[in-house]
Amino acid sequence: MKKRSKRYKSILKSSQKGKKIEIKETLELVKKNSTTKFDESIDVSLRINLKQSKGGDFSLRTTVNLPNGSGKKNTIAVLCEPDKVNEAKKAGADVFGSDDLLEKIAAGKLNFSKLICTTGMMGKIGKHGKVLGPKGLMPNPKLGTVTNDINKAVNDFKTGLIEIRNDKDGNLCSTIGRRSFTTEKLLENYKYFIESVKKEKPETIKGEFIKSAFITSTMGISYKVGAK
Repeated sequence: MKKRSKRYKSILKSSQKGKKIEIKETLELVKKNSTTKFDESIDVSLRINLKQSKGGDFSLRTTVNLPNGSGKKNTIAVLCEPDKVNEAKKAGADVFGSDDLLEKIAAGKLNFSKLICTTGMMGKIGKHGKVLGPKGLMPNPKLGTVTNDINKAVNDFKTGLIEIRNDKDGNLCSTIGRRSFTTEKLLENYKYFIESVKKEKPETIKGEFIKSAFITSTMGISYKVGAK
């Protein structure tokens, strides 16, 4: 039998299992139970409807620019032409380069969490898809990671632009902030996130698009949200 810590037993007392509670109260409970020494992330988990009336299952993959940021620190790499390397550096990229960066990628040196690529370099990075793809690092025009506006792209991912995608079972998870965020800022991020997901609903899907929503923190327990 697993031995539960005092912290876990204490948090469990505030569990609302089987109950749906309003989002503001949910966020306050999650923040209250986030008692570790580090700034825990506040995460939302959705179950979405993938079944379309026509065709196969729907797959959602897009970006959301949270109004108050996510609090997550991304390590941004920019792959660009040699004459744009200095631009990438000034934009605030953590890693930048041209053919030299491609060599590092080929060697498996992926010391970044997001890769931005200029359109002119996409022809060279294609062959590295087998390395970058499984790690979710392959640049994609739809996700804002293939662009010639280096400054905007770096700034977006530094200040709150997050990428979301569902798994094959219709689960969609994302960070919407940190424990240190005020409840008001988390609430604003949550509502914006939910509305952004709803806007992705295709016309071929009938009924509610978001089936359920849960909020939790890195080391906390989850709460089911009543009003989506």
